Amino acid sequence: MPIDALTASDFARVALANVAREYPRRLDQLLLSPHDEWRPRQRHPAFYGSYDWHSAVHMHWLLAHLLRLFPRMEADIAPVFDQHLSHGAIDGELQSFQGPGGSTFERPYGWAWLLALQAELLRLGRWSVAPLADELARRLGRYLDSSPYPVRAGTHGNTAFACVLALDYAHAAQDSILRGRIAAAATRWYGADRDYPVAYEPSADEFLSPALVEALLMRRVLGESEFGRWWKHFLPKGFGPVATPPKVIDHADPKHSHLDGLCLSRAWCFTQLGYPELAASHVAAAMPHVAGGDYAGEHWLASFAALALSAEAPRTP
Repeated sequence: MPIDALTASDFARVALANVAREYPRRLDQLLLSPHDEWRPRQRHPAFYGSYDWHSAVHMHWLLAHLLRLFPRMEADIAPVFDQHLSHGAIDGELQSFQGPGGSTFERPYGWAWLLALQAELLRLGRWSVAPLADELARRLGRYLDSSPYPVRAGTHGNTAFACVLALDYAHAAQDSILRGRIAAAATRWYGADRDYPVAYEPSADEFLSPALVEALLMRRVLGESEFGRWWKHFLPKGFGPVATPPKVIDHADPKHSHLDGLCLSRAWCFTQLGYPELAASHVAAAMPHVAGGDYAGEHWLASFAALALSAEAPRTP
């Protein structure tokens, strides 16, 4: 299910509008006094657009991904990146992370997407968010080392999803230390999992399948035969309700629209786990709501659609 030129054009239109759209904005930052700066553009000179910080980051990831696939988009995307990803703008973002509340701001979801953006820029061979990526990679490594338990929720705190994106960065940046920390944490957290209660999925607020992102991470960190043994015990009775696209009642509701994203993130996982038919049915359910719908979904869904459409099937060893 590759991204075709028409779809890429729709995605780029959505992303370009979002990264420059300062309001509406959901704030998630610690203020210590009434004099502290809160305005998005001043606090986040690179990622002030979209509904929130992490959405701005993964909309930039989407633009970098599209530019790599479709170089003809240069004229539209390059001026935005020249401004938003300048040294001064990224330094401003780094300063924000070093301020009050910065130690846990956007952990781990936003951190992982920033690392994914840097990985895409490395593949593209242009621009860089390296100062911030280097800092967040170190923070993520410490977070993984110090966390006795994973976060299994199907929302922003999910540690398996963050680790999958960060692992992609670790390969692109040749960061063997982070790669080792991710593998160690994944094995410690998930290695003994058995009989996952898949019947409990989905929850009404999820945009990730805790079962599938965990399985995808374990596929990345385990050898083929070792993963096969783990997978056999993890979902011994199959996918259950996870095989069927979820029902979405109100696509304009910010939380209900998470389920549109769940379709796309499931598809991303299904493809890489070797179930293309299930991936296709989930993409078909979500794609009508990715571009041109309510802003509740349009400010983020295209990124997940691009993940789903660009996912690669597992290679035969």
